[in-house]
Parts: sequence; structure tokens; C-alpha cells
Amino acid sequence: MADSVNRPARHSDDDAIAADVRRVREEYADEEAEAAEREAAENAAVLDVSLSLRITRELDDALKRRSAEEHISPSALARRLLRQALQAENQPVLTTRQVEEIARRIMRESA
Repeated sequence: MADSVNRPARHSDDDAIAADVRRVREEYADEEAEAAEREAAENAAVLDVSLSLRITRELDDALKRRSAEEHISPSALARRLLRQALQAENQPVLTTRQVEEIARRIMRESA
């Protein structure tokens, strides 16, 4: 008799866990879909313009680390940083040297 009392409780626990798993999976799928949409929009906005920059290993490593943290490609990160730098009013986001280094990295990746 004790087993029959415990059995429904286990079943409801299983249902709650299954509901949590479904919720987490749905959230993950939504986040992945949003990231894919952002990347598609960035790719659609990209022109076929080549840019070559020379960068230091340190900047290359930093670009790779940051792009991995943000779950985007180094090229997408470089484009975003360049766009921000060009739109900033007298507030440099990157130095000229840094922009040149990013562009060189992009060229190496696209070759």
C-alpha cells in the first residue's frame, strides 16, 4: 500500500522534471534561432569588399576569445567593432592600429 502512495508522487515528480526539460529545451531553441537570425542579417548586410589588416598575435587571440565568448565568428565581431568605431562621435572604440589589425585578420580568415 505504501508503494501505491509513493508511485503517484514519483509520477508527478517525473512530470515536473519533464516539463522543466521541455521548457529549457524551448528556451535554448529560441536563443539559437535568434542567434541564427542575427548572423543571417549580418551576412546579408556584408558586401563583397576585401579588407586586409595586419594584427599582432595578442590582438588575434583577444579577437578569438571575445568572439567565442559572444558565440559569433571573428569576422562578425570585427565588422561590429568597425561599425561601432565609425559611428562613435569623437569617442574612439578602436585605435587606427586596432582597426587595421582587425581588417588584416579578416583577410587571413577569408583567404
